[in-house]
Amino acid sequence: MLIDGHSMAFRAFFALPAENFSTTGGQHTNAVYGFLSMLANILKEEEPSHVGIAFDVGRKTFRTDMFPAYKAQREATPEEFKGQVGLIKEVLHSLGITTLEQENYEADDILGTLATEARPLNYETVIVTGDRDYLQLVDEHTTVLYPMRGVSVLHRFTPAAVAEKYGLTPQQYPDFAALRGDPSDNLPNIPGVGEKTATKWIVQYGSLDNLLANADQIKGKVGENFRERLDQVKLNRKLTAMVIDMDLPVGPDDLVPQAANVADIAERFDELQFGTNLRERILSAVKADAGTTSEESEAAVDAVVDTGSLSDWLSARAGQPLAMAVSGIGTPATGDADSLALIDADHRAFAVDLAEISVAEEKALAQWLASDSPKILHESKSVFHMLAGRGFDLNGISHDTAIAGYLLRPGQRTYELKDVYQRHLQRQLAAPEEAATGQLSLLDSGEDSRALVDQAAAIIELAAELTTLLQEIDSFELYADLELPLVPILARMEAAGIKVDVATLEEQLDSFIESVTEEEGAARELAEDPTLNLSSPKQLQVVLFETLGLPKTKKTKTGYSTAAKEIEALAVKHPHPFLDHLLAHREYQKMKTTLEGLIKAVNGDGRIHTTFNQTVASTGRLSSTDPNLQNIPVRTPAGRKIRSAFIVGEGYETLLTADYSQIEMRVMAHLSGDPGLIEAYQAGEDLHNYVGSKVFDVPIDGVTPDLRRRVKAMSYGLVYGLSAFGLSQQLNISPAEAKETMESYFERFGGVKRYLSEIVDQARQAGYTSTLFGRRRYLPELTSDNRVARENAERAALNAPIQGTAADIIKVAMIRVDRQLRQAGVKSRVLLQVHDELVVEIAAGELEQVRSIVEQEMDGAITLAVPLEVSAGDGGDWDTAAH
Repeated sequence: MLIDGHSMAFRAFFALPAENFSTTGGQHTNAVYGFLSMLANILKEEEPSHVGIAFDVGRKTFRTDMFPAYKAQREATPEEFKGQVGLIKEVLHSLGITTLEQENYEADDILGTLATEARPLNYETVIVTGDRDYLQLVDEHTTVLYPMRGVSVLHRFTPAAVAEKYGLTPQQYPDFAALRGDPSDNLPNIPGVGEKTATKWIVQYGSLDNLLANADQIKGKVGENFRERLDQVKLNRKLTAMVIDMDLPVGPDDLVPQAANVADIAERFDELQFGTNLRERILSAVKADAGTTSEESEAAVDAVVDTGSLSDWLSARAGQPLAMAVSGIGTPATGDADSLALIDADHRAFAVDLAEISVAEEKALAQWLASDSPKILHESKSVFHMLAGRGFDLNGISHDTAIAGYLLRPGQRTYELKDVYQRHLQRQLAAPEEAATGQLSLLDSGEDSRALVDQAAAIIELAAELTTLLQEIDSFELYADLELPLVPILARMEAAGIKVDVATLEEQLDSFIESVTEEEGAARELAEDPTLNLSSPKQLQVVLFETLGLPKTKKTKTGYSTAAKEIEALAVKHPHPFLDHLLAHREYQKMKTTLEGLIKAVNGDGRIHTTFNQTVASTGRLSSTDPNLQNIPVRTPAGRKIRSAFIVGEGYETLLTADYSQIEMRVMAHLSGDPGLIEAYQAGEDLHNYVGSKVFDVPIDGVTPDLRRRVKAMSYGLVYGLSAFGLSQQLNISPAEAKETMESYFERFGGVKRYLSEIVDQARQAGYTSTLFGRRRYLPELTSDNRVARENAERAALNAPIQGTAADIIKVAMIRVDRQLRQAGVKSRVLLQVHDELVVEIAAGELEQVRSIVEQEMDGAITLAVPLEVSAGDGGDWDTAAH
């Protein structure tokens, strides 16, 4: 099998949207993903014994020397594509597949030579390419696989298939191409000679040489055109012909794939932030490294599984750290555990089927789980909910290898045990049998119990290794003092949930369904199309750019973009009632979907139990899923109405909300050390009015709402790497005006400018950014040749220390608040953390005491160069409690 690397990489690039495939640092990976997906499929289907992949080196070749205009019309390589071919080559190297390239030649020539050399050696050859010039190589032993759609559907060109498609033999195809010309290669055509005429002439005369010899016989204007361009046709034929006798460092016999380096592949896929699905597909299609497979296919720890009494086993290990793996369902309020395995430092293990456990053993297990005896777990919050479903309390979490793995390598797609084990110890964990629910099955066989024991063994082994690695990067304190203590706090918050008034949500849902219908009807009327589907990009393109004749947006593969950003920009520059209805329809549709999700998420106890994720956001912020409570708008009437449905539960008196005011800007003032910002906060001034007065040179009371809005957008924008152009778009002002505003800002707040410049340089040298608490975010793309990836990474470098420090501060506050509430012995409890806000359910008579604790502990979470400001409010629902 011979593959045209650049051709297929380009096909993959255009088949998958670049914006959907990128690392957290901004390196686009859609071509890499699509190429490897295609490779996995085709290796599985064709099962080749020999594989070679050729790449172009650059645009300059012997063909451009012969004809400088050769391929000169091609557009510059898309920015998003840059750097991806290099990544593909690196992965292929790890897979043990030979890649070839040669200066002054194209991939066609390399593969043409290899295919020609393969013939006398009796190989069956398959060539995978999106370039039809390869059809000249097709014969009874050589087939071309040509992509018809993306890289997933390949058409098999045999000699018969070439004849059926083009009416020519493969050997005649380059003669036909020379006559027809080739716009993709910038080869000129002959006026009046299209594909039909070119085919007719080649069939009639048998070959181009014979046609040229009889050029005088071609009649009419088309004959004159042909005779005037004989030299160009001959040149076209030379340029179309592949070199088939190159001197290559390898021949067909040398293309046997070497064993793939499993550990190397795992590391590269982690860097690319691909999921395990593609990795497993590609590894199953190639030969894995025999040297690593035996070592990696099972846990290195060979545990001895003890039998007898669980009570005796646990009492013999009182106070010792034990690793535990649990199978079951780890969702808040609906969790359940069916079995578990324990292991000690000497690799003695015990497996427990919770359905078969005796009363005495259950009591001993419950006492151990509830004790402070150290427990080493993976995804301990999920384990908390599994055990809670069986009535067990979990305390004494001393390690969580998922969180440790996240702190070491933030931004990975998954922190499942098998992936963290592979990532850090380069060993594979045998996959346990899974039930239909996707959960581990009951301990109904020795195989199942062995799988759980192997997991527990992997956890205890990982805990030691990850501890060392965290200490090496000075992050163990962050892990032990911040992230681990947060686990039981979040688990209790999730278990408590928050009460919801479903009737309020349903009333609002009905209102949005009505609004969606109204906006759709109004839009259809303007478009004069009663069946128009506003969710169909194709139908929208027709209405916007043909029916209404609006200016065209950004060009995409499927026409002109109808994405939200493009439509919003169009509405600002070219207002039209249809756009108003379209945008309103989208907003109402989004709110409708949000409400449907919230209603569906209400549990049998009338409360919503969201899940807080500690290992998702690279910056350290918590995220919320099932449902996401962080995407409910705060400032819109619709958002406030939704929040009003979150109410105080039975047995409690009111809700208290407390949040930090302008936490990110305060962190920015501290990190930058800018005297102006520090002075504003220390003097208790309104920051945006203060900054506005300096930037626009007006008294503080002369800062108008519009000027304040500009300053606020810029201040927060700087934290996210906003450019002058971005600011102009956001504020609907000219780029020149935006640039002038930014320059005035930096002139007066030079500390901010210096900080923003230095932080990127420091991150580029170190390879990572760091928060005040030592949380790292790695940004290898800062040195990328890909401009898009590099600029994205620069924006991340500006943002990560500020947003990450703010995230760390609220986590410290949660730990302090929880500790003080427990020490005070109150019934009130924290229910939610949403960005910089805590929502607390207050028991009767505890409001003032709890308010004081919350404000004091949030305020004392950190000492900055500027004061923190905590605002609190209370009320019967989340909206009323806002302040």
